Amino acid sequence: MFSPEILQFAIILLGALSVGGFVYAIATPYFNGEKKTNRRLARIVTDKAEQGRGTPDQKRRKAVQEVLDELDQRHREDRKLSMRKRLSQAGLNITPAVFYLLSLISAIAFGFGAFVSVNEGLAPYVTGAAILVGGIGFPRWVVNFLSRRRQRKFVQELANAIDIIVRGVKTGLPLNDCIGIIARESPEPLRSEFAKIVEEQKIGVTLGQGIERMYERMPLQEVNFLSIVITIQQSAGGNLAEALQNLSNVLRERKKLEGKVRAFSQEAKSSAMIIGALPVVVMGAVYLSKPDYISILFDTRSGNMMLAGSAIWMLIGVLMMRKMINFDY
Repeated sequence: MFSPEILQFAIILLGALSVGGFVYAIATPYFNGEKKTNRRLARIVTDKAEQGRGTPDQKRRKAVQEVLDELDQRHREDRKLSMRKRLSQAGLNITPAVFYLLSLISAIAFGFGAFVSVNEGLAPYVTGAAILVGGIGFPRWVVNFLSRRRQRKFVQELANAIDIIVRGVKTGLPLNDCIGIIARESPEPLRSEFAKIVEEQKIGVTLGQGIERMYERMPLQEVNFLSIVITIQQSAGGNLAEALQNLSNVLRERKKLEGKVRAFSQEAKSSAMIIGALPVVVMGAVYLSKPDYISILFDTRSGNMMLAGSAIWMLIGVLMMRKMINFDY
């Protein structure tokens, strides 16, 4: 049914994927501090709960804990994002149907470009891979890129917006009026996000629910902190100006920490980029200096298999380096 060369190629490909997946699954826990972070948070919550027993503010602590549990449960339920939410996070005013249509056009363009640019022997494989990249990978990469860029702009101005609320509350302005000022005078995307909260309040949505919806459009820890502060203040009471001032200070300290992490990890990122680009650069240099020496990789079946295996292992290595040099803070 299949030729021996195709079967051999499939076996090598499956073997490389299996080994790479096994190594990735084994090594990931050593580079991922999520389990340690969850254990530390659980221990802190337990210690705080034990310290709060028998104190006069036990009821308030219980109310705060109930609010936190409710918010955490909602975020767990909303963890699986639909395409409509992803487009909303990226700030794209298009429907999922339009996005899938654009993905189809991209797949056709990528496939046609690959079909006319490679030789007949590699055309089926390269064209199929290009169609997958153009139809699935590239459109989602664009959406994720726009979403991350929009979130960075939002975080840069969020602390200033909270300071506006703090100053307004201290001078006696209602909280809704302070949010209205942000919706009118802040830069994008902060202005549009808070404007949606103002519009939702006009139709009966509470402020806490509006900020939770903003968290769905901006899934950031900073927005989650703001949602927790507002929800707790509305449920258990307290000094809102002081709580928001503390939150603003925390956000500014997180921004400083982000800058330090970027500075300390820049050397590792530069090294990873050099290591990842070195094989491609060397192959290009050899091709330009002695084409006949390296053309065997492109003209023979065994050379094509070696290129495919090398590409898979390079991809696994790049993903592992990316996992090692990306830090959560």
